[in-house]
Amino acid sequence: MTTQIPESVTEVRVRYAETDQMGVVYHANYLIWCEIARTDLIRTFGASYRELEERGIRLAVSEASVRYIAAARYDDRIRVETRLTRVTSRTLIFDYTIMNADSMQRLATASTTLISLDANNRVAVLPADVRRTLSGAGKSDAS
Repeated sequence: MTTQIPESVTEVRVRYAETDQMGVVYHANYLIWCEIARTDLIRTFGASYRELEERGIRLAVSEASVRYIAAARYDDRIRVETRLTRVTSRTLIFDYTIMNADSMQRLATASTTLISLDANNRVAVLPADVRRTLSGAGKSDAS
């Protein structure tokens, strides 16, 4: 039996300020779109980043990678499909597929690893209830 990995779909429209002199989206903006989509996905689990932070849970990006395939341009509608693919005691791993929402052409794939920090910015174990909530979303490890 395979477990369906929940995903969320977020759409954004490319703003002029996100493009460079060549008229294409500046590469760092893809990570901003990933952040928007990641927070949308976390909301689908019944929590928000703000609520997690109010509980003293901070999630910091410890690793990010993007593979660029095609260019996005001003006023394109962008679709970001986000999946939480792994939950460990201290980390969450998200995978993204970024595409043109109209043509469905794949523009990029990305992955981010977030690490749990305490109020003093030290690595901390994610609370058991948070891991339980999220563990149905991705592969879960006790490590």
